[in-house]
Amino acid sequence: MRKWVSVLLVLVLVLGMTAAAGAEEIYYLNFKPEIAEVYASIAQAYEEATGVAVKVETAASGTYEQTLRSEVAKADAPVIFQINGPVGLQNWKDYCLDLSGTELYEILSDKSLAVSEGDAVYGIPYVVEGYGIIYNNAIMDKYFASANKTTSYASMDEINNFAALKAVVEDMTNLKDELGIQGVFASTSMAAGDQWRWQTHLLNLPMYYEFSEGGENSIIAGLAANEITFKYGENFKNIFDLYTNNSVTAKGLLSNKSTDDSMAEFALGQCAMVQNGNWGASQILGVSGNTVANEDIKFLPIYTGVEGEESQGLCIGTENYLCINSQVSPEKQQAAIDFLVWLFSSEEGKAYVKNDLMFLAPFNTFEEDEKPEDPLSKEVLRWMEKDGVESVAWAFAAFPSEEFKNYVGDALLEYLQGSMDWDSVTQVVIDSWASERAMQG
Repeated sequence: MRKWVSVLLVLVLVLGMTAAAGAEEIYYLNFKPEIAEVYASIAQAYEEATGVAVKVETAASGTYEQTLRSEVAKADAPVIFQINGPVGLQNWKDYCLDLSGTELYEILSDKSLAVSEGDAVYGIPYVVEGYGIIYNNAIMDKYFASANKTTSYASMDEINNFAALKAVVEDMTNLKDELGIQGVFASTSMAAGDQWRWQTHLLNLPMYYEFSEGGENSIIAGLAANEITFKYGENFKNIFDLYTNNSVTAKGLLSNKSTDDSMAEFALGQCAMVQNGNWGASQILGVSGNTVANEDIKFLPIYTGVEGEESQGLCIGTENYLCINSQVSPEKQQAAIDFLVWLFSSEEGKAYVKNDLMFLAPFNTFEEDEKPEDPLSKEVLRWMEKDGVESVAWAFAAFPSEEFKNYVGDALLEYLQGSMDWDSVTQVVIDSWASERAMQG
C-alpha cells in the first residue's frame, strides 16, 4: 500500500508540474488608466473561472507608445496590446498577428471596423465611443428659467450652432453666482499627459472638415495628406477661447490641471459643461460627493462655427484596437484570444463590459438589454440615432504621430500663457504636420 501511495504522490507532483509549466500567463498592456482597476477585477474573475492568470499593466496617460516600445523588448513581452488605427499599425505591424481566422474576429459585428491590409486583420476594435460637450441639464434648466438671462433661448434643444452656444455660455458667466457655479466650463487641463482632449479630440473637428472637403473619407484623405492648410483653424480658436474664457480656472493656472480635476469639477457642480467622451461617465459617477443626477448628464456636439453645423452630431469612432503579439508563442497567442473571447461573449465577461467598463462593444454577442446603461453611453446612442444628424468621424486616426500632437499641445499652452499668438500656433500645426509626415517617408 505504501508503494502505491508513493507512486500516486509522484504522479500528482508530475501532473501538477506539467500543468504549471503548460499554463500561459496573459500579459495585457492596457491603454486606459481610468479603467485600470476594472481590468484588475476582470483578471481575477478570469483566473477564478479558468485557472489562467492575466497580468494587466497600465501605461501612464500619454506614454503608451514609449511604454509599449520598452515592454516588447523584454523576455516577458505583452501578449495583448493596442494600436490607435492605421497609423499605429505602420509602427507595430511586425508585432501584430493576423486575426482573420480567429473567433475574436468572427464575433465582430461590422468587419469593416477592423484595421486590416488586404486579407490580413491586425486590429480588432473593442469599443465604439463618442465625445462632445457634456453638460449638466439641471444647471442649464436653472439658467433658462432665470429672469435675469439676456438670451431668448429656452432649452438645450435650441442650441445647435456655435453662435447660440457662445451667447448662452457668455450670459451664464455673467450669472454664475446666481447659478451657483465657479465657471461655465471645467478647467482646460494642460498638464503634461493631459492635453489629449485638445491636441487630439478638439483638433479632430477642423481636420475632419478639411479632409472631408473633397467628399472623400476623412481618415483616408488625412493619411494621404503630406501637408495641411489648417483651413478651419479659426473655428478651433472659437471653441478653445470659449472654453478658456469662461472657465473655473484662470488661463495662467491651467498648466497644472489634469483631466481628473476637470471631471471632478463637473461632478461636484462647480461648472455646467466639460468636453469629454462617454468613457468619462465612470469618472463623474465615481467622484466622492458627486452632485449630478444620472438623468442630468447630457451630450452636446462641439460646435465651432462651421457652415451647416446644425446637422452635426457627436464625434463617433474608436482609436482602440486590440492586437495579439505575433512574436510570442502560439500557446500564448491562443490563450490571449480565448481571454478576449470570454470577455466579450461569456455572461460574466459581458457583465463587466456593460456595467464596469461601460463599453459600447461592437460584437454580435451583445443583446439589446446587454448594452451599457450609463447616462453618457445612452446619450451616444441617442445622438447616433437622431434623424438628420451626421456623426463626425475620428479623423485624428490619420494624425502623423504622437509628436505632432505634442507639438500642438505645447503651442496651445504657450498661447494660453500669452507667449505665442494664434498665427504662430497655426504655423506650428502646419509645419509639424509636414515635418512628421516627411519623417515617415
